[in-house]
Amino acid sequence: MIKSHSPSDPLSLIRFANVLLLLFTASTTTSLRAADEDMHAIVAAVSAERIRSDVETLVSFGTRHTLSETQSATRGIGAARRWIEDEFNRISAACGNCLEVFTVSDMVSGNRIPEPVEVVDVVAILRGTSDPNRITLMSGDIDSRVSDAMNSESESPGANDNASGMAGVLEAARVLSQYRFPGSIAFVGLSGEEQGLYGGAILARHAIENGWNLDAVLNNDMIGNITGVNGVTDNTTARVFSEGTRYVETEDEARQRRFQGGEVDSASRNIARYVDQMADLYVPNLDVMMIYRLDRFGRGGHHRPFNEAGFPAVRIMETNENYTQQHQDIRFEDGIQYGDTIEHVNFDYAAKLTALNAVTLASMARAPAPPANVEIAGAVRPSTTLSWEKVAGASGYRVHWRLTTSPVWEWSRDVGDVATFTLENIVIDNYFFGVSSLAADGTQSPVVFPGPAGSFD
Repeated sequence: MIKSHSPSDPLSLIRFANVLLLLFTASTTTSLRAADEDMHAIVAAVSAERIRSDVETLVSFGTRHTLSETQSATRGIGAARRWIEDEFNRISAACGNCLEVFTVSDMVSGNRIPEPVEVVDVVAILRGTSDPNRITLMSGDIDSRVSDAMNSESESPGANDNASGMAGVLEAARVLSQYRFPGSIAFVGLSGEEQGLYGGAILARHAIENGWNLDAVLNNDMIGNITGVNGVTDNTTARVFSEGTRYVETEDEARQRRFQGGEVDSASRNIARYVDQMADLYVPNLDVMMIYRLDRFGRGGHHRPFNEAGFPAVRIMETNENYTQQHQDIRFEDGIQYGDTIEHVNFDYAAKLTALNAVTLASMARAPAPPANVEIAGAVRPSTTLSWEKVAGASGYRVHWRLTTSPVWEWSRDVGDVATFTLENIVIDNYFFGVSSLAADGTQSPVVFPGPAGSFD
């Protein structure tokens, strides 16, 4: 008869524990390596040629102005959005109907829309295997415009602004539909951006009404130009804009932030840091500029309505804009060729930024949700204590800290499957702190700054 027993002498116990540790470490390392291999494969799968083809198709509709033709099969925003919906359905058919494809719309009138018009967004969701209501969303804009924001008739190819971003969304859907993740990923074409960010507001309301747990919105608006109006040509950088303090912050929350910090640690700002980390890890020859501003100076984008609804959202875009190729009638004037035409789009660069989106979406969907209700204590003590509520699917947690002047998280410590941890001899006054959740394969969620200033809820 064979007896099963555990070692009882101290030396044997140590050896037994070491064997278990080695086995666990080897398993975790193997899982992490497999996750990294998937990320590199995702980057490699993004096709500049497919993005070119999609941009050419979107340009072929002549104009995609929000107030343009809706009944034609070949011209106007109606034809464009139906083609996008059909393309999502084709992608879904190729992956065994893995995408939920639908439209969300509302009748809108107001600034730049003098008479009521239907604004229609197109959505495709790759549902998560274990946490389907937790969603990370990538968006691009369908509509285009020329110099006069009310001109719905003239040719308005909108090749870079924003066929490039919309083509990036379609390509990310093609690539990521070949994978399955615990969390869900939404791929979205938004309408009405140029007339007043209406499509984003419509979808944000839909998300609230349908109880979406929306962890992040990655809004892509112009991802194809590498030569700026300043004469600089650069295909190695991208910008990520993010709000510093939450738009929905209350007066009491603002008072708390004044004494505890968090001016540069909203959930949106920590999404921007997450995007920057994904570029460093997986996208060759790409550096992210985190711009500490909601958007370009005095301007707006389609991530803003999501911020205003309380969701973390950022804008991803090219670094060097050329204003002669934005919102312009096609013309030659004073030796300058004006117009947002396709010859100005660099498709390899658009593919690089699409790959950045794709690995960010994949990593967030693979990771557990960010920790909930993160709190901090440590005033007048030689230590800092962080606590949080555990989230489904997390196998452990990671505590982070950085100098208050640092733009990125500098130090971290894996603390296991616990709900509180004390950093001994690390004084709370000298650093900013945060917590992320970890999947079994080591994939990390975005970092959550303590208190309402950094909350993802």
